[in-house]
Amino acid sequence: MFSLRRISVACLFVLLSATVALAQRVETLFYAIDNEDCFSSFKANIKKIDIVGPQCYKMNEQGIITGSIDTRILELSRKNGVKVMPLVMNPGFDQPSFHSFLHDSLARIRAVSTLLRLCQENECYGIQFDFEHIHVTDKDFYTEFYRQAASLLHANRFAISIAVVPRSSDNAGPTEYHQWNFENWSGVYDYKALAEIGEFVSLMTYSQHTPRTPPGPVAGIPWMEAAIRFVSQSVPASKISLGLPCYSHQWQAGYQNGRALAWGRTLDFKEAEGIAERYGASWQWDDHEKVYYTIYSNEGLNEYMYLEDARSFSAKVALVKKYHFRGISVWRLGHEDPDVWKQLGQSRQN
Repeated sequence: MFSLRRISVACLFVLLSATVALAQRVETLFYAIDNEDCFSSFKANIKKIDIVGPQCYKMNEQGIITGSIDTRILELSRKNGVKVMPLVMNPGFDQPSFHSFLHDSLARIRAVSTLLRLCQENECYGIQFDFEHIHVTDKDFYTEFYRQAASLLHANRFAISIAVVPRSSDNAGPTEYHQWNFENWSGVYDYKALAEIGEFVSLMTYSQHTPRTPPGPVAGIPWMEAAIRFVSQSVPASKISLGLPCYSHQWQAGYQNGRALAWGRTLDFKEAEGIAERYGASWQWDDHEKVYYTIYSNEGLNEYMYLEDARSFSAKVALVKKYHFRGISVWRLGHEDPDVWKQLGQSRQN
């Protein structure tokens, strides 16, 4: 069952010529969370990582920041010359709380001062903003908060970057789902202004399909390129770090709060392959989306999986060369197909 996919993966080394021949050096940022699989991947592959982004700091509506960086990550990073750029986020992506924060000048001062202190104490390269689920009406307030933080960090020789949700236009879109997504997730980011303020923008070109949507790729190439073309109108290629997923998705029937429903969930590579093996599922390559998928039966009900593996990763990294981007921002360590690291090892030799 897996032989066909493995043969295809073996053939990917022919396709790797586009990746391996990258003329520019690709800056690799890998995100980390606080778990042992994540840390083990970081430790094993540290020579292929330029920046590590621990998602470790949470900020409440008073601008009080909590959290800490794994001391093992700090120690290994210093020994291996890896830059540490921790993420600060609004816990639970709580929109009302973050709205209150943005409109509280004292809370913003408190937060920015704390971020500077954390950079100093941990000898960080800088900070990445990962605030999400912000209403579009707070666009100017969010941009100003980022500018305020950048001013203080830059004055003290620290860097700043920002993770942004992608969109392919400034129009909300054709359905109520598109409108909801634009108003609450993607529409708040002023790409041009944010790029001018910080060192780079991590364009989160993943979560095309989510547990809220019908089954589909985590990040299909046509969808990614639509977002890339739009952001490239206002952001220089040298300031774009292309967001790549290493996680997969499964959709199945479920039951919650007294009713049946269809729902999706995130899988790492190992779990996705295990489920396919358990149910005798065959992977099919979608050459348009550049991703593997499968549909299989679980006691008469169809379930769907879309797999992010080394072959789909290669197709996404090729976009970095095509558009001459700064690098990649990968979510996240511990999810990945191990063959991803072979590709990065080869591409970084050029």
